[in-house]
Amino acid sequence: MAKILVTGGCGFIGSHTIVDLVENGYEVISVDNNSRSNPNILLGVEKITGKKVKNYKVDLCNFDDTFAIFQENTDISGIIHFAAYKAVGESVAQPLMYFENNLVSLINLLKCVQEFNIPHFVFSSSCTVYGEPDEIPVTEKTTPKPAESPYGYTKQMSEQIINEFAKAVTTKHILLRYFNPAGAHPSGIIGEMPLGKPQNLVPAITQTAIGRIEKMHVFGNDYPTRDGSNMRDYIHVCDLAHAHTLSLQYLESGKQTERCKVFNLGTGSGITVLEAIHAFEKTSGEKLNYEIGPRRPGDVVAIYANNDLAREELGWNPQYSLEDIMSTAWKWEQRLKADETVFSSQYGELN
Repeated sequence: MAKILVTGGCGFIGSHTIVDLVENGYEVISVDNNSRSNPNILLGVEKITGKKVKNYKVDLCNFDDTFAIFQENTDISGIIHFAAYKAVGESVAQPLMYFENNLVSLINLLKCVQEFNIPHFVFSSSCTVYGEPDEIPVTEKTTPKPAESPYGYTKQMSEQIINEFAKAVTTKHILLRYFNPAGAHPSGIIGEMPLGKPQNLVPAITQTAIGRIEKMHVFGNDYPTRDGSNMRDYIHVCDLAHAHTLSLQYLESGKQTERCKVFNLGTGSGITVLEAIHAFEKTSGEKLNYEIGPRRPGDVVAIYANNDLAREELGWNPQYSLEDIMSTAWKWEQRLKADETVFSSQYGELN
C-alpha cells in the first residue's frame, strides 16, 4: 500500500479524507499539533475504518520536528496538506499570525518534499483565491482578484510558492480550490468540531438549533443576491474527501503532464445563507433562532464553482445534496450532545 502523509489529519476535512483514503487501500499517517483540532477524532476514524492511524503531534512551523517525521517514514509516496488556520474573521484581526503559520508550515513541508523526493503533493487551496470575481461560476482560468482577507492572501501566496517550487523539482502537484465544506460522515461518528464559536455557517446553524448558541447572526441582507444574504457553494465533506483520493490516483496514473495543476471542487450551485437556513429547518424540523446583522469584514458577495474540469479529468462526481449536508451535520451535532464526554471536552459545559 502507498503511504500517504495527511497534515491536519485531526481536522474536519483531514479526518474525512483519511477515512476515504483508508477505504481505498492507502496506508495513512497524520501530523496535527491539535492546536485547533481534537486528537480523539482519530478514534472515530478507527471505528469507521477498522484501522488505527498514527498522528504525530508536531507543529509544521518547527522544521526539525517536521523533518524527523520524514526521517522516520522514508516510504511516504504522497502528501495531502490541509494544516492551516482558516477563519476569515480571525485572519482580519490577526494577519501576521496567519501569514506566519500558513506560509512557514508550507515552506517547511516543501523542503522535506525536496529532500526526500516525495513524488506527489496535493494542496488544500480555496475559492478565496478568486477574491470578488467579476463573473460566476468561476473556472480554473478565472483571473484571481485581490483577496478579501489575510486568510485568502495566504492561499494565493501558497499557490504561488508551490507553482514556483514545482519548476525546480520532479514532484507533481495538484491544487484543489474548494468552496464551502459542510456536513458530516453519514455514520454520525465524525464531523466538524470547531473550537470556540464556529466561523462556518453549518456548525453555527446546528449549534444554534441544539441550544449551544442562543442566537445565530446572519451577516448582511443587503447583498445583490436572491434574498440579500451571501451566496456560497456548499459541498459535502465526504464528496470533498473523495476528490483528494481521486487526485492521488490521478497523479499515480501518470496522466498529469504538468508539474502543477488546479481543480475547482464545488457543486456548481450557489446557495444563500438564508436558503441554507431554510433547508436545515425543512430537513430537521427545527425552527432556528437567528437575526440579521451587519456585513462581516472579509466576506465576498457570491461565489460558486464550475467543476467541469474535476469531473472530466479526475472522474469526480459529487453525490450528496444540500439536504444531505444538513441531515448529516444535524446527526453529528445530536451525537455530540448525547455524548457529554465528547461534547464537554471540545466545547465546554452546556449552557
